Amino acid sequence: MPNFANRTLYHGDNLEFLRGMDSETIHLIATDPPFNKNRDFHATPDSLARDAQFEDRWSWQDDIHDDWLISIQRDEPEVWQAITSAKVVYGDDMGAFLCWMAVRLLEMQRVLTPNGSIYLHCDSTANHYLKALMDAVFGPENFRTDIVWRRTTAHSDTRQGRQQHGRIHDNLLFYTKSSTWIWNPVYSPYDSDYVDNTYKYEEADTGRRYTLDNLTGPGGASKGNPRYDVMGVTRYWRYSQERMQGLIDEGRVVQTRKGAVPRYKRYLDEMPGVPLQDLWTDINPLQSQANERTGYPTQKPLALYDRIIASSSNPGDFVLDPFCGCATTPIAAERLGRQWVGMDIWDGAHQIVLDRLEAEGLAVKNRRGRNRGQQLLTFGDIHYETTPPKRTDDGEPAILALRTPMGRARERRHPAPRTQHGNLLLDIGPFCQGCGADYSFDPRVLEVDHINPRSQGGTDAFDNLTLLCPPCNKEKRDRYTLIGLQQANRAAGWMKNEANLRMGRAAGRTSRRRRR
Repeated sequence: MPNFANRTLYHGDNLEFLRGMDSETIHLIATDPPFNKNRDFHATPDSLARDAQFEDRWSWQDDIHDDWLISIQRDEPEVWQAITSAKVVYGDDMGAFLCWMAVRLLEMQRVLTPNGSIYLHCDSTANHYLKALMDAVFGPENFRTDIVWRRTTAHSDTRQGRQQHGRIHDNLLFYTKSSTWIWNPVYSPYDSDYVDNTYKYEEADTGRRYTLDNLTGPGGASKGNPRYDVMGVTRYWRYSQERMQGLIDEGRVVQTRKGAVPRYKRYLDEMPGVPLQDLWTDINPLQSQANERTGYPTQKPLALYDRIIASSSNPGDFVLDPFCGCATTPIAAERLGRQWVGMDIWDGAHQIVLDRLEAEGLAVKNRRGRNRGQQLLTFGDIHYETTPPKRTDDGEPAILALRTPMGRARERRHPAPRTQHGNLLLDIGPFCQGCGADYSFDPRVLEVDHINPRSQGGTDAFDNLTLLCPPCNKEKRDRYTLIGLQQANRAAGWMKNEANLRMGRAAGRTSRRRRR
């Protein structure tokens, strides 16, 4: 049983709420997170969402916590590689954005049921980097589709000097938790030109449009198809003689002229449409006068999330949107008969859920009446929470549970007596000597390591020992001296606080050994 109620909106930082959710309780995540566009967004002043605003910009100093870095580097090396690669190629802001997203995506992966799915909405700003990050979190084998949605019509700014192609689409990255997932085929209507060219016959008495399909069996005798006479024509047929006679009796076999090969009559109204592909051009963007428009700066159309929810969940399933904004995902889930949970940091998120449910006819102030066969909701049925749920599955968060070195199930290459750890804390303080990070909140996290590696002549004497955080210790190994590690951290931009370095304990060679 989930440890949260249906129709719950959590107000605040979604990371804490995700951490509090029991594992494997959500069937579908459909979300539209920030894109790292380095812009500020504001809602339309006279709209339902008039107070909504957010900054879509990121930095290591303001948005990233040290314990995230420690946990990711220690427990999720593939995720860390995706972050650092983006940091090197694009810059610090992309690395910070991906780190901020990573801690949340790892929790989202944890809360999905084994047959669950996630759709992550993004655009060209970070699509490639988010794809690499999600490969690391969910596994490249669980990538399903990179959906392209045409979000606007063609740009007309070439006359103003634009010298590149217009950007008119967003991406939806579709991943699953495992190799089995919920899937309901979705079809879109046939193009009118296709209908005119393919279903070009019309029954005079019913007006039904149809086309004529081949009835002969591919491969003939080699495929085991029966050979017999139908309407004076002998061929290898797709069906048995009994089945063919049944189709003739139903009026589904047509001979256009005497001696012509009989064909099968296939009606347009019996066909479901075109199976859903990865290019979505049939869902229009929200225009300024659209009835569902709230003025929220990044609002997406309900039809887009209707399609996602219909294809990747079943009635009664739980749908989660950790960045629900103006509540498009909850509204789509509600009208499709799914349970839902939303999260957002915006103060007005709760009220806009109520307003949009009422506008859709899904909520009234009493229980009178019915709509679309559903019992109408009351406003009291929407749960507004500001504190995380309490885990009931005795599990840990996906990451961020800082475990001390003594509690980790990993072999330490150079185990040190606890007295050395304590003496070093008295001598150095609760500071990593590789990057200067302050671990006064829990100095047990710091690990004892050699200033000069034993492979380079260092000893286990107290004067050759120092304290390092787990990421620095993992990076240093026997490749660096302590000074060499500090220089590498400065060059990579990982130095936290030079003032916390006790330089007297870092004396020694600065050479770096060749990687093996």
